Amino acid sequence: MAELKVRSLSGDSIALNEEQLSQLQGMIHGQVLCPGDLEYDSAREIWNAMIDRKPGLIVVCSGTADVMNAVSFARQNNLLVSVRGAGHNIAGKSLSDGAMLIDLSALRSVRVDPEAKTVKVGPGATLGDLDHECQTFGLACPVGINSTTGVAGLTLGGGFGWLSRSYGMTVDNLLSAEMVTADGARLVCNEQQNPDLFWAVRGGGGNFGIVTEFEFKLHSVGPQVMAGPTVFPFAQAKSVLTEYRALCEKSPDQLTLWAVIRDAPPLPFLPEEVHGTRVVIIVGVYNGDLESGEKALAPVHQLGQEVGTGIGAYPFAGFQQAFDPLLTPGARNYWKSHNFTGLPDNLIDMLVDFGGRLPSAQSEIFVAQMGGVINRVDPTATAYPHRDTEFIMNVHTRWDSADQDKTCIDWARDFYDTTRPLATGGVYVNFISEGEERVDGAYGENYDRLAAIKAQMDPDNFFRENQNIRPQ
Repeated sequence: MAELKVRSLSGDSIALNEEQLSQLQGMIHGQVLCPGDLEYDSAREIWNAMIDRKPGLIVVCSGTADVMNAVSFARQNNLLVSVRGAGHNIAGKSLSDGAMLIDLSALRSVRVDPEAKTVKVGPGATLGDLDHECQTFGLACPVGINSTTGVAGLTLGGGFGWLSRSYGMTVDNLLSAEMVTADGARLVCNEQQNPDLFWAVRGGGGNFGIVTEFEFKLHSVGPQVMAGPTVFPFAQAKSVLTEYRALCEKSPDQLTLWAVIRDAPPLPFLPEEVHGTRVVIIVGVYNGDLESGEKALAPVHQLGQEVGTGIGAYPFAGFQQAFDPLLTPGARNYWKSHNFTGLPDNLIDMLVDFGGRLPSAQSEIFVAQMGGVINRVDPTATAYPHRDTEFIMNVHTRWDSADQDKTCIDWARDFYDTTRPLATGGVYVNFISEGEERVDGAYGENYDRLAAIKAQMDPDNFFRENQNIRPQ
């Protein structure tokens, strides 16, 4: 094997000779991939096609021992590392040019204990993997809404979805985490063992180590839920969003309502002439019995003159995949996001204004209802601090050709800047598309404590290819 150059922690390149590479291969039960190897390019593909980075070396781990050995090898050789779970992060932080990639995507084990209502999950597992195993027993954990999202990245940033108003953030349901720290050691953190670290990983991202197993508590859900989208013409956007706001204000915890502005996909319940036209979609999920759910969702039909509705009884695991066709890998994606404590009239006006001039056919604006159990947790109880947020807005631009980059990104930034005065200043860390200018906003009042724990666990900032918290 020829000499290989990999980026160092100081930013220059380090040449690894054949002996060192053979040593690494002998330490790893999985795969060690170098540029030019047959599987190298497929191993560096991630969800957001805007990210096209080439690691200097990829270690595909098969278990905790591989992760420990990969970290130890990188430390011994002063190598810069990045860490990949399922590869769904919008900013592409799992990849760094020239660095050593520690790839966890093969670690997809999901083991449910139906009696204890707990589940242990590997860091490469997707939400689809988790839902499949848990729903076999009529159980679920509050996670996101796209089945190809990785459990690891979602959890470390906080995690929210259709069940969060009922049961809290994903991190509020984390019981324990097995981790590999910056010195290559394995430890377990929970409320009893390493409690400060356990506090930090519940929203503080991948700054403190590599989680090799998560343990969550589960809740009885489904197997069917009353859920679905209702579609209104964009001409009614202002009135629909105003009525949506009023409905959210009186929603029980079991009901979650999201608003989406986009061009209508070819949903089977929509007339063909509506396909591709600008619409407002209200998506609702009721976590409870079907009869109560039907009653709770009935007011959605009164928000305006609908052009179609898909509200009905769905298998929960199936509804978790309902929007996968709109979020397939291979497209170019750029997001901007704000947290809001409400939807004042002038914000609704801005949503309608920018929603009327989306920059591409695949772009959308979504407003996710938060609150409920989420906001009954003290903002300092976990690293995730945003317990006053009632709505999260994600400005999601999506397109296929690089020649649309400037148009879509400029539009998203303009919308973000226009709505900034009405926002809290906080942001959901998993929605940060670029840069580190919003890391303070992601962690708010918890930042200083996170930085102090970072200084204890990783004083050299070995784990820096993330939304980075610098040790202090």
